[in-house]
Amino acid sequence: MKRMLINATHAEELRVALVDGQKLYDLDIEVPAREQKKSNIYKGLITRVERSLEAVFVDYGSERHGFLPFKEITGQAIGLETQDIDDKNLIKEGLEIVVQVEKEERGNKGAALTTQISLAGSYLVLMPNNPGAGGISRRIDGDNRAALREALDQLVVPETVGLIVRTAGVGKSVEELQWDLNYLTHLWEAISRASEDRKAPYLIFQESNFVIRSIRDYLRADIDEVLIDSQGSFTLAHDFMQQIMPQYLSRVRLYEDQVPLFTRYQIESQIETAYGREVPLPSGGSIVIDPTEALTSIDINSARATKGADFETTALNINLEAADEIARQLRIRDMGGLFVIDFIDMGPTKNQRMVENRIKEAMKHDRARIQFSRISRFGLLEMSRQRIHSSLTESSLPVCPRCHGQGTIRSVESLSLSIIRILEEEAMKEHTARVIVHLPIDCATFVLNEKRSEIEQIEETHQVSLIVVPDKHLETPHYEIERVRTKEVKQDQAASHERVEQANPRETQPYKREPIVQQTAAVKNIMPATQRPAAPSNIAGDGFLKRLFNKIIPSAEQKPDNNNHQTIPANNNSQQRSNQPRSTKPNDNRNKNRNKSRSKNRTTKESNKPNQKVSQASNTSANKEKDSTKPTQLTSENTPQAPKPRRRRRPNRRTNNNETNKQMESKPVESKPVESKPVESKPVESKPVESK
Repeated sequence: MKRMLINATHAEELRVALVDGQKLYDLDIEVPAREQKKSNIYKGLITRVERSLEAVFVDYGSERHGFLPFKEITGQAIGLETQDIDDKNLIKEGLEIVVQVEKEERGNKGAALTTQISLAGSYLVLMPNNPGAGGISRRIDGDNRAALREALDQLVVPETVGLIVRTAGVGKSVEELQWDLNYLTHLWEAISRASEDRKAPYLIFQESNFVIRSIRDYLRADIDEVLIDSQGSFTLAHDFMQQIMPQYLSRVRLYEDQVPLFTRYQIESQIETAYGREVPLPSGGSIVIDPTEALTSIDINSARATKGADFETTALNINLEAADEIARQLRIRDMGGLFVIDFIDMGPTKNQRMVENRIKEAMKHDRARIQFSRISRFGLLEMSRQRIHSSLTESSLPVCPRCHGQGTIRSVESLSLSIIRILEEEAMKEHTARVIVHLPIDCATFVLNEKRSEIEQIEETHQVSLIVVPDKHLETPHYEIERVRTKEVKQDQAASHERVEQANPRETQPYKREPIVQQTAAVKNIMPATQRPAAPSNIAGDGFLKRLFNKIIPSAEQKPDNNNHQTIPANNNSQQRSNQPRSTKPNDNRNKNRNKSRSKNRTTKESNKPNQKVSQASNTSANKEKDSTKPTQLTSENTPQAPKPRRRRRPNRRTNNNETNKQMESKPVESKPVESKPVESKPVESKPVESK
C-alpha cells in the first residue's frame, strides 16, 4: 500500500515522504529559511551585457544576479511583436524584463533565468507568448497519447499560448482540461497586469506552498492514502483538494496518534542514510556516494558479501542490488547532474547488460529526465539526471567551516612546517621589523617547543622579531600572519596576550545561517473562478486497442445464447438473415474433400445437399418438425435456429486412410432418426446400416 506522509510539526523543516508499505522510495524536504526560487516569476533589471558569453546578468532582487542567455530572451519580453530577436543590440543595460527562475543558485553560481514563462497547473502547463511550443508529456504513450491528442483538438486555446499535457492529465475529460486551461489563462492575465505596476526588481508570482505543491506533483491514482500530522497543513491541503482534486479528497487524513508519523512507518532510519556517504546493501556490500564540483562518483564495494557460488555470481548479485539502491538514493537525495558509477568488474557481457537493464528499470518511474550510457571496458557507467530542486545536500548540509568542504585537514606537523617557511619568506622582505603569527593552540605549541631552534635561527639571520600567538578562536588549518614594517613599530606596542582579543574569528565561527528577507509576491491567492467539473464515467473514451478488441470479439449482444440454441443479433434482423442463401459448406466436407477417391464419400456429399434444403425449410415449422430435422444438423450448421455443432477434430495426416474412412462412415450411425426423414435419402439410409 502506497502512502504519502507529510510531516509539518516543525516549522524549521517540512518533509514529504512517499512509502510503499514501510519502504521509503521518495523524499522531499524544504527548509523555509532557505527560500525556494525555482519557477518564481520576477521583474528584473539588466545590469550587465556580456557579448562574449552571449548572456546578460539580471538583478531580480536576490543577493547574486541571475544569468540570462541570449537564446532564452524572446522578442515579446523586450517589447517586440515577433518571437525572435534579429538585432541583439536591442538588449541593453537598464532594460526591465520579466523573467522566471529555471535553476536554483548553486555555490558561487547565480540562478539561471529565462523569459519563456511556463505556468504549471493540475493537468496542463501553460506557456504564454509561445504558441509554437507545447505537446504531450514524453512519458505518455500509446492509447493515452492518442486520446489526449483528440482532447486537445477540442479545447478552446488562445492563439498566443502553448500547452503541454502533464502525466496527471491522462484520463481527464475535455471539460476538466478546459477548466484547468481557463484557470492558468486567468492567472497569466493577473501576472501580466502586476508586471506593469512598479519598477524592477520585485517578485511577481511565487510558486505554491510546499504542501500544496507536493500534493499537486506527487499525488496520483496509485497513492492510497495521504497522512498529515499538522492541523494547519491539513486544512490547507483539504481546501486545495476540495477545489482542484475532489476525486482524491477521501484519501486525505489527519494523523493524530501520539507516535510520530515517520516513526510509525519506520522510515526515520532510512532518511538518515540519505545524509551519509556510505549506504549498506542487503548482501553485505555497500555503495559510496561522493559529490564533486563537476560530477558525482558512486563506487560499489563488495565488503563482506560472500554469498555467491563464485566471484562472478557474487559480483553480479552485488551490482544488481546496487542498481536498485542507487536509483532509490538519487530520488531520496534529489541529486542531479552527471554521475559515474563504478560497478564491480564482470566478465560476461550478458551480466553487464543485466545490470544496465536493472538500473534502467529501477529509474523508470523517476520524475526527472535520465540518460544512460553502456558500461565501458573500465566497468564505468555514465548517466545524467535532471536537476529538479536543490539536492538534500545543498539544502540541509552546509559547507564545513573548518575544511571548507574539502573533507580533510592538514596535520599539525605539516601545517606548522608550512607556516615556518612562510615566516621566513616574510622576514626576508625589506623593511620588515616584526612578523606576528596567530596559530591554533596545538600548532603554536608544536612551533614554540619542537621548532624553537628554527624560529631563533630566522630571527638571528634576518634580524627580525617573530611573535607566535596561540589563538583559541582558530582551528587547524586556519592561521593569520601579519607583517609589521620598521616605520610602524612605534604604533604597534600591544602585548601578545592582548592580540588574541583582536583576532578576527569570523572564518572559524560555527555555521550560522544569515536571515533571509522574505519577499511578498504581487500576485497571490488566485483560485479558479468555477468549480472543477465532475469526471464522467467514461472519461477519455475507449482507446485504440479497446476499439480494435471490440471489432475482433463481438459484444455481449452479438454472442449466441446457448440456452435457447439461437443467435440474437443486435439489429433483430434474424428473419432476413435466415432467408439469405448460405454458401458455407458443412464441416464434414473438409475430410471428404481429402478422400475424393472413395465412392462412399461422394455419396455422402450428394446426400447432404437435400438435407441442407430440408433444414432451411424447417426454420418456420413447429417444435416437432425441428426435432425431426435434428439428424441434419451436420449439414445445416449455418441456419439460425439449429444449435451450433461442435467442431470436428481434424484427423492426423499420418494416420491410415482406412482409419479415416471408418471414422467418416461411422458418423451417420449416431443420428438414428435418419429413417424418419421425409426427403429422399435412400443412399443415406442403406449405407449406415451396412457399416453398422
